[in-house]
Amino acid sequence: MNDFTTPRGPLPPFTLETAQKKVKAAQDAWNTKNPHIIKYGYTPDSIWRNRGHFCRGTDEIVEFLTKKWEVENGYRLRKEMFAFTDNKIAVQFWYEWHGTEGQWWRTYGLEDWTFAEDGRMRKRQMSGNDVKISDEERWFKEGVDVNTVDISEKHW
Repeated sequence: MNDFTTPRGPLPPFTLETAQKKVKAAQDAWNTKNPHIIKYGYTPDSIWRNRGHFCRGTDEIVEFLTKKWEVENGYRLRKEMFAFTDNKIAVQFWYEWHGTEGQWWRTYGLEDWTFAEDGRMRKRQMSGNDVKISDEERWFKEGVDVNTVDISEKHW
């Protein structure tokens, strides 16, 4: 059910298995590119820093993501966990997108997440860098499972 009353499992405290499930659930939600689905993974008063942009609450998150995907076309994302504690998860991510002019980009980044007891993200901090790529350099082309792409050490 999409509401703010149903817990969003897995719940903290996290284990290796549940933290990895949480990361892939976030990845899958973001790959819908639907801010009205994504918002339910965050507390109503969630705090974000996305590069130099700051959001507070799900209304601002929906507004931010709506504007993001008006610019970032063809968006496809992969997230991988690299550390966790009881209620925190750190991820690295890669996503590809193109602007209205057709130029492809790959965004490399790191995120720091803190969760509330109900399993919703209470805090998200994101740092990322955009790298211009050619169509031939793309990893996440249509029909490719983003989880099966071999991301070599040079891209860590």
